[in-house]
Order: sequence, then C-alpha cells, then structure tokens
Amino acid sequence: MERIQVDIMGLSTSPASGGAYALILKEVSGNRRLPIIIGAFEAQSIALEIEGIKPPRPLTHDLMKNIIETLGADLIEVVIGELREGTFFATLIFDSQEMDARPSDAIALAVRFGIPIFVSDKVMDEASFLPESEEHEPEKVAPENRLTRLEALKAQLNEAVEREDYEKAAKLRDEIQKLDK
Repeated sequence: MERIQVDIMGLSTSPASGGAYALILKEVSGNRRLPIIIGAFEAQSIALEIEGIKPPRPLTHDLMKNIIETLGADLIEVVIGELREGTFFATLIFDSQEMDARPSDAIALAVRFGIPIFVSDKVMDEASFLPESEEHEPEKVAPENRLTRLEALKAQLNEAVEREDYEKAAKLRDEIQKLDK
C-alpha cells in the first residue's frame, strides 16, 4: 500500500453538524485535503494537545498514552488505510504489531506521541479534495455543453468546503463515490 504523509490542518464545526467536527488533514508534499468527521470529545482531545493545554486529570487519550508507555510499547505511526461505506478505518503501528483504531483516536494518540500520520493513496484518491484556489483554471465550456451529474456534484463539494459546511461536503463526497463506481 502506497502511503501519503499528512498533517493536521485544522478542526472546525458548523451549526448544521449536530455537534460533530471536521478534522482536515493536508498532505505534506501536496495540496490535497482530507476531511474526516469526528465527535466532539475526540475533537476536544486533539485540540487541547495541539494547543499544549494540559487538563488537571488525564483525558482518555492521555491515559492510553500512559498505558502504552508503561507497557513498554513504541507507537511508531498511524495509518488511515481504508474507506468503506463512508467510514474511515485506521491502524496503530507499533514496533511489533498493528491494532485497528478509529481515525480520531489514532490521530489523538499521534499528536500526543509526536508521530507521523499517513493516509493510503487509495483513500486520498477517493475522499480528498483540492481547494478551489489551488486547482487549475478550468477550460471554458460552451453554454450548450451541460455539466454531467458528477461534475455538478464535484462543484457543489468544492463550494461546501469553501463555506466550511463539512457535513454537506461529506454527503456529497459519498454521493460522488457512488457515481464513480
């Protein structure tokens, strides 16, 4: 599996998201972005660590880090390796084994351990987007040439991301994936 290293670009929410957050990952050697919808608790855990804020008592991910270190294991990297039916799957890569994890938990641990985050090229190809400002200028199309359904959905996806409406963006991404198949 080919992998692409990513960094956390940001976390955001929208009023329509029902308490969920969009975690935006950006490829290190490129411009693509990968939005992953995560829960409020995981978003808070990631944000606190990124900001260097230490709560008075360990949060769940701090506890997990302490347990991993106490048991003498080395967490080397995390990989978001699959996307099935709109759900991302991650793997924690230890020195001697691998463990399935939710991407939000894997990333919360990655920021605590200061380890790299990777995404499989297949997942990036399926679910990432290129910000409109960084895309090449589209060719001019004669008015009589109507957009295909797929092109229209991709345009709506770009608009949703620009407006930071990540819930709608995730739904559009899923619809685009269905049409691509």
